[in-house]
Amino acid sequence: MRDLNQKTDFLSTAGGIVAAAVLANLLWGSAAPCIKLGYRFFGVESADVMSQILFAGVRFTLAGVLTIVFASLLRRHLLLPPRGSGGMILTQAMVQTVIQYVLFYIGLSHAPGFKGSILSPTSTFFALLFSALLFRQEKLTTHKLLGCLIGFAGVVLVSVGGSVEGGFRFVGDGFLILAAASYGLSSVLIKRFSTRIDPVVLSGWQFVLGGGLMILSALLGGGRLRAVSSGAWPLMLYLCCLSAVAYTIWSLLLQRHPVSRITVFSFLNPVFGVVLSALLLGEGKALDLPRCLLALVLVCLGVWIVNRPAADKETA
Repeated sequence: MRDLNQKTDFLSTAGGIVAAAVLANLLWGSAAPCIKLGYRFFGVESADVMSQILFAGVRFTLAGVLTIVFASLLRRHLLLPPRGSGGMILTQAMVQTVIQYVLFYIGLSHAPGFKGSILSPTSTFFALLFSALLFRQEKLTTHKLLGCLIGFAGVVLVSVGGSVEGGFRFVGDGFLILAAASYGLSSVLIKRFSTRIDPVVLSGWQFVLGGGLMILSALLGGGRLRAVSSGAWPLMLYLCCLSAVAYTIWSLLLQRHPVSRITVFSFLNPVFGVVLSALLLGEGKALDLPRCLLALVLVCLGVWIVNRPAADKETA
């Protein structure tokens, strides 16, 4: 198997870039509807917060193990955290895994899957705002600000009504938006920490640590997972592999190509999520189709404007 630092011929071709980026976003887009299915398969009710946290903890602990094992095989040596990296891994684990996914899993239990799919990519806008305004890592250009405003217009459109399940609910939609903000902050922290620790090492071990903390707190709080369907644990395995494979693919692409060339594909994430929510969860009837399509267009357009190369050439 080739070393992670060596170029993979397929991922260096135009077709390889498209195929890999589409696959990663298809996997990520399937996350929200599969989590909703997981709640059904494990009999987790919307009011059972501790079991929701336990579900997330098991998923991300196993995903972290898979990420470390897969990357170790690619590099032909075991990836261990370097000395002195504990504080960075703990910080990343709290922001990227614990805070984000506690909010996301609770929020998703009180909202339809298609809302989780549409609202999750707003993390792109939060990452830009945190990077520009708090950490001064880049400039907030006119194009990027415009992209944020257009994307947030889509968020407002899909949150304030538009489905038979009602309009904005803080514990549902609000938690999903806060989860996206947490992920946006974690993206900025990855950029900051990756100058001192390999991002794949950071991601894998923070998944293990963050997932472990969620498992411990959920078990102490009375959380339980009881499979009520034969598909429960296969679905959990899929969710674990989803995180490990999608992140590894994305890391390989970002390592070989300019960020703007790759991240523009993230507009596919909500599209896949909405389609799969309709197919897997039967949420087609709950959709106000014109409103949701317009919200999707606005979010995707905003992500594209933020990531397009021309935006980086402007001055603030």
